[in-house]
Order: sequence, then C-alpha cells, then structure tokens
Amino acid sequence: MSSSPAPSPAPSFALKFDSLGLWRAELEAQLQDLSRFLFDHDLLDEPAAALLDSLQSRLARDRLVVAFVAEFSRGKSELINAIFFADTGRRILPATPGRTTMCPVELSYDPDEPPSLRLLPIETRLASASLAELREQPNAWADVTLNIRRPDELAEELTQVMATKRVTMEDARALGFWDEGRPEDNPPVGDDGRVEVPAWRHAIINYPHPLLKRGLVILDTPGLNAIGAEPELTVSLLPSAHATVFILAADTGVTKSDLTIWRDHLSGQPLARYVALNKIDALTDPLSSPAEVEAHISRQRAQTAQTLGIPEDRVFPISAKLALAGRVTGDADDLRASRLLDLEDALGQQLLPHRKEVLAGMVVDATRQLEAQISRRLGDRRRQFAEQLLELRGLRGKNAGMVEVMLKRVEAENAEFEQCIAHVQAMRSVHTRMLKDALVGISSDVVRRHTEVLQERLRSAILNFGARKAFTEMAEVLRRKLDEAQTKGNEIHTMLGASFQKLNAEFGFGLAAPAAPDLSRFMRDLELIERNYTQYLGLSHALRLSNDRFMSQFRRMLVSKLRVVFEGASGELELWNKTASAQIDTQLRDRRRNFKRRRETLERVKSAAAELESRVSEMEAQDARMRELQERLHRLVGHVHQRAGNPLPSPDIEPLALDLDLSTRPAPLQA
Repeated sequence: MSSSPAPSPAPSFALKFDSLGLWRAELEAQLQDLSRFLFDHDLLDEPAAALLDSLQSRLARDRLVVAFVAEFSRGKSELINAIFFADTGRRILPATPGRTTMCPVELSYDPDEPPSLRLLPIETRLASASLAELREQPNAWADVTLNIRRPDELAEELTQVMATKRVTMEDARALGFWDEGRPEDNPPVGDDGRVEVPAWRHAIINYPHPLLKRGLVILDTPGLNAIGAEPELTVSLLPSAHATVFILAADTGVTKSDLTIWRDHLSGQPLARYVALNKIDALTDPLSSPAEVEAHISRQRAQTAQTLGIPEDRVFPISAKLALAGRVTGDADDLRASRLLDLEDALGQQLLPHRKEVLAGMVVDATRQLEAQISRRLGDRRRQFAEQLLELRGLRGKNAGMVEVMLKRVEAENAEFEQCIAHVQAMRSVHTRMLKDALVGISSDVVRRHTEVLQERLRSAILNFGARKAFTEMAEVLRRKLDEAQTKGNEIHTMLGASFQKLNAEFGFGLAAPAAPDLSRFMRDLELIERNYTQYLGLSHALRLSNDRFMSQFRRMLVSKLRVVFEGASGELELWNKTASAQIDTQLRDRRRNFKRRRETLERVKSAAAELESRVSEMEAQDARMRELQERLHRLVGHVHQRAGNPLPSPDIEPLALDLDLSTRPAPLQA
C-alpha cells in the first residue's frame, strides 16, 4: 500500500514574513489601545491624534517590495511560484519554456478591490502620462476578474501577461522596442516586415494570498527591453524595492544582456541585492560524478560573484523547478536538492529584521515623544492641584475674612497670568513668520520651477550629453533647499526653546519645546532619486532621452517623485509646528480652568465650612487620578516599546503631589 508523501517544510521566508506581519498587527493594536486610553481621559489633542493615526496608518499600509529581475527564460516566474505559491498545488504565474511574462507584473493585495488582473495596453507609451498617473485612471486599464477558487482557471487567466502583438518597425521604435544604437537587442523582423512586442505595458494582479495580505508586494520584471523602455521601472519601482533578486541561468552564467541589466539598472544597496543562479539541475551529467557537478556549480558561483562584483555569499545556486515540484508533491529530497531554502533563509534573516528595525525605531521615537508631552501636561495639572491643596489646607480654622483675601489673591494671580497673552501672541507671530519662511523654500512651486529649467537645458543639449550635469546641478539646488529648511527649522526650535523658558519663568507654564524637526529622511530620499536618475542619464540612454515623448514622460515622473519628497518635508515641519502650538493652547486652557475651579471652591468654602474638607478630599483624589494616569500611560507606552523590541526605562513619577517642586511657580501673594 502506497503511503502519501510527507509534507515538505513550509517556505522559510514565508514563515518569517508571516511573523513580521503578526508583529506589525500586534504593534498596531497596542497603538490603538494607547490612542483609546488618551481619548477616554481627554488627553488626546489634535497633534497627538494626528501622530498616532499616522503611525497606525504607516504600520497598516507598510509594504515589503521584493523585485525579481531577469532576462527571458531564466526561470524567474518558476522561482516566484516556488517561493510564494506552491501551496496552490500548481504553477500560478506562467512559466513555460521560451518567453513567458512579457511585461512587468506586480502582485499585491487590496482588500477594497476584487481579485483581478489589470492590464495596461502597450499603446499608452505613446502618450506622455507616466505609469504613476495611469494608476489613477481606471479606464486606461483592461480588467479581468480572477477565479481564485479554481487554480486551473486562475493559471489560464494569468497567461494573458504573456500576450504579444506584431507591429511595424516604426511603431516598435515609437514604443521603445527598437533602437538602432543597439541592434543586437532589437526583436527579429518577420517576413512581413513586422516585429513582436508585448501587448501590455504593465500588469497588476490583486490576489488574496496570505503573504500579500500581510503587505508583501512582488515585482516581476522581465527582460532588458522591458526595463530600458520604461523609465519608471528604473528610477522608481526597482529602486523602491526593499530587496532585488537577480536571476541567472547556471548553464550560461552571466551573459552580455544580464550584465547590462546589472550594471545599468540594479544600483541598490549591496545588502538588498541577491543573485539566484538558477537551473543547477541542468548541470547534472550522467557522465560526471556528483563531486564533479558540485565543483562545476562552485566555479560558476565564484565566477558570477567576480563578474558582478559582489561577495560570493550573495550568489545562491538553486533549482526553482525542483523546489516547486518538491513543495507541490511533498518530496523533501527534491526540495533539499533545489537549495532554495538557502536563498529563503538569506531573505528572511537579513531583509526582514532590518525592516522590523526600521518600523520599530519609527514607533519607539514617536511614542517616546508623545509620552513626554502628555506627561508634562499631567505633571502641570498635578502642580496646580498641589498649589490648591496648599491653599485649602491653609484655610483650616481661618475665618471668612481670610477666605475673602484668598479670593482676591486668586483674582490677582489670574489677572497677572492673563498678561502672558500678549507675550504668547508675539511669540506666535514670530513663529508663524519663521515657519512660513522655512516652508516657502520647499514648496511644490520650487520643484516645478527647477524641473522646468532642467527640461529646457536637456532640450538644448546635443543628444542630451549634458543631461547628467544638468540634473546633478538641479539636485544640488534642491538639496540646498532642504538644508536651508532644516537650518530654519533648527532656528525655530531655538527661538521656541528660549520663549518657552521665559514663559515658564514669568508665568508658571510647564512648556518644553519638542525635539527639533528632522528632515534627514527626506534628504536621503532626494539622494536616492538623484542616484537613480543620474545613472539613467548616462550615454547609453542618450538616444532614448532625445525622444520628446520619452523625455516628457521622464520629466513628469521626476516631478512626481520630487513632489512627494518636498511635500513630505513640508508636512513634517507643519506637524511639528502644531505639536509645539498645542502645548500652549492646552496649558492656557488648563490654567484658566484651574483659576475658575479655585474661585468656585473658595466661594463654596466661604458659604459653608464643611465644603473645605470635601474640596480637600476631592483635590487629593484628583491628584491621585493624575498620578495613576501617568503610570498607566507609561505602562501602555512600555507595552508598545516591548512589542517593538525596545523596553522603556522605569518612570520617575513623584509619589506625592505636595512633594512637587514649586520653585518655577509664581510666589503666592501674602495675605
């Protein structure tokens, strides 16, 4: 009696990525608990709410993009099937011999959309709209509903990404698939004088796979022509990928077109680049011993690493065919022979911890800042309670005349405090003027104006040989704009720090300027754009860049990318401004409310002696509640930090309200 095949190990990358998704979801849930706690206790002001909403949104929308890049017939689609879709029991992406996927394909999941295949006609290249703009135009795409319950039908529907069409050489040139400067890369001309080109420019598969649901995005990029003819792939999609897997064939090694793709288009950081030397099963030779085959694989691996200029441990000999077969049939021997687990382990152990570290740092820094701000508010309220308790306890055994004196003192303190309004308004006027000056230099108008200058310079250059210099000079100008905005942000921070210190000393505020705005991540984004575009503006692309339609699309995409960076920097400054202003508004409101409560308490004490002890007890209870809120806030933030992997130190909360340092408060008026 035959036994059923033993189940093969689950993909290690899939398990680690699933773990990252669970960690992210748990962190998001703890942020929701923190937000709910602050809302329930009237501690969630507008900047704090915006900060928490932003954190939760970034965690929920976080995407991990893994790009698979290869020339045709390197086994790329088979590798994607083996790593991600073996659980369906068959190939999902088409992976038949010869040319397979003919256009760039994105696999992701949007729960608001049904499972579908969206196809962008190749003719859209003739217009100037970039791929990013076309994403927002549903009518530009052909939609195919996917039957995810029937894998056979699903696989058949996805074969549409293989579709081609025959066009004239003139049309092929206009579409970017014919280049007289590179005749060896041009498609063959048929007897009818036509050439074969992809039918689709781009494809997006919305598929409810568990990993895609957790934020994985797979970018499947086929062939040198597909990459070179679409600038957005080179300067946007590929550079934004968190990891790139470059697939080669073990039996051919690094071909000329492989090397062109590597040198011209894969310019990411070395940590994010992996090379899969696929089809090692094709090296098996019945006339060679296993040791000889292994030696041949080792030589190919070493030569590949040397040719590409990367460490040998970044090259992974694999067999995607054996891996997929082993996982579908449960054959552990095939899976082991495929060596795919080595590549998956590298992806899981190097890429995912780094992504987790980035997200954790973002959450820890933001929540630490949030806790400091809210703790200051609670501490200020406790200082006010301490003052009132000192006043009320001082009234024990005193007559009505003493209460009247205390009422006058409260009125005098209130009048003195209201004098701060003029100081606050003057500070805000300076603050607003400085902020406006900082924002004007990084506005969208600045980006548009400088990219228009760049376009004029490119048009006047012969074959765009001056394109790289023109772009580098523009990038330098924009970098100075961000530097100037950072400098002005630091100046605002210094001004607020001095103003807050003065208000604290003269009027008893508890203000503390938030940490200076940090625009460094936007500077890094600008440097990444500069690096990618500079590489694209080399001599190898001069003829393509001299095409007006191509250059127009190139410029629109550049403006779009730069606008995201500069709008993000502006938003960072504006949110920082709101955080600083909210402190003043909150403390003004709390202080006025406190004066009102003091007056009401003294009025009640004046009319009924029994009211004094009741009010003392009430104030002690409120102070205890503020202390409890401080401790609960610290615990909740601590839970967030522990989940993020960065435990919070123990709090330093004063045990008694009357032990608070009142030296920064105005001295009480003498009776």
